[in-house]
Amino acid sequence: MPTSVEALKTLKLSSADSVEGCLDCLLKALAHNNVETSEKIREMGVLAMMPALLSAQNSCTPKVANIIAEVAKNEFMRSPCVEAGLIPPLVQLLNSNDQEILLQTGRALGNICYDSHEGRSAVDAAGGAQIVAEHIKSLAESTDPATGKLLTVFCGMLMNYSNDNDSLQAQLIIMGVIPTLVRLLGVHSQNTALTEMCLIAFGNLAELESSKEQFASTNIAEELVRLFRKQVEHEKKEMIFEVLAPLAENDVIKLQLVDAGLVECLLEVVAQTVDSDRDEDVAQLKTASDLMVLLLLGDESMQKLFEGGKGSVFQRVLSWVPSNNHQLQLAGALAIANFARNDGNCIHMVDTGIVQKLLELLDRHVEEGNVTVQHAALSALRNLAIPGQSQMSPQHGSSGNRENKSYAFFLCVNIWVVLCKSSHILTQRCRGVFKQDVLGGRGQVLTFIKNISLDLRL
Repeated sequence: MPTSVEALKTLKLSSADSVEGCLDCLLKALAHNNVETSEKIREMGVLAMMPALLSAQNSCTPKVANIIAEVAKNEFMRSPCVEAGLIPPLVQLLNSNDQEILLQTGRALGNICYDSHEGRSAVDAAGGAQIVAEHIKSLAESTDPATGKLLTVFCGMLMNYSNDNDSLQAQLIIMGVIPTLVRLLGVHSQNTALTEMCLIAFGNLAELESSKEQFASTNIAEELVRLFRKQVEHEKKEMIFEVLAPLAENDVIKLQLVDAGLVECLLEVVAQTVDSDRDEDVAQLKTASDLMVLLLLGDESMQKLFEGGKGSVFQRVLSWVPSNNHQLQLAGALAIANFARNDGNCIHMVDTGIVQKLLELLDRHVEEGNVTVQHAALSALRNLAIPGQSQMSPQHGSSGNRENKSYAFFLCVNIWVVLCKSSHILTQRCRGVFKQDVLGGRGQVLTFIKNISLDLRL
């Protein structure tokens, strides 16, 4: 077999009889030392020959596309590939019915697009993304292993094409790739490589607000929760979390995720990681509890999980407040603050003694000085200090009103005393609590606070 240099010289002479052998030699050389061989290909001007070799569309075509895919693994080769005019003939090959040609062409285009503005622009101008998207849609239901490999390559090509580019991602959304990718996740759930590629693509697309409506129209919530339940590896769960977080910012998808059983999965993660000090478990605990709080930001999802104050999820979250884990204390306080956005929920939580738990949490952090937890506890107390009329039940009458005023006064004094012990006087947060209309005797309270403030020179 000739050396790579000899093969390159032979290619330049365009001897049809020996082209295939030369291509085999180049592929072997690239496998042995990709960088060095790629440099020789560039220096000897072989890239300029590739468009003609691609256009011939014969038995050599997959090998030519494979060589381009290999050299384009190197950043220094991507712009030369574009400048040599390789993109238009490669995009033309996407119309082939030969699966090997499609596979190698998808690899070549994907590698050229990777972190390359020139590559992406050229593929965009040639209409390559649209053709690939149509291929994925037409092949989505096929469970043939070879097709699965091709779908993985095509999904990777679209990911490289649009990564960190809002304009190109928006283009893919308009093409309707989201429903197709969600369908892939369902049909090919056993194909690890393909599902991972879909998750990466979702992570890219979900950052765009324009994608949320399309995601909400699919069964993405069910598919992601089903996939999450199957995972045992930390890295795989983390990949799914990275998709869930941006999707859960949408209120419709929040409710879909709750209905699909995501909260139960999150609670299980918390239970499995709360006593661990391994970095990956600590990170996963934070991610799961943060996501739980995010789900509670939606009014419908929040009420569904509250279940009149009797829901198991609500009870579990309450147990986080007195825990010894700062992350769970924070998440628990934030969750209560979200539940307390509803007046009826406030009444129930006050009746069950949650205020005392929050005050005890504040007191604990006077010494420990965790300002983030203090802020969260004060946010919850502020939301619990709802307007007096909505806090009273109709049967309470004037007696109930006096009790509310007395309780509010007691609550504010307690909060202020706790905070006055701290080196972190959260003045603005305090004002947020004290300014609520629940304070029927607000003048007395504010005078009291003013006097303490003057004494302590706050």
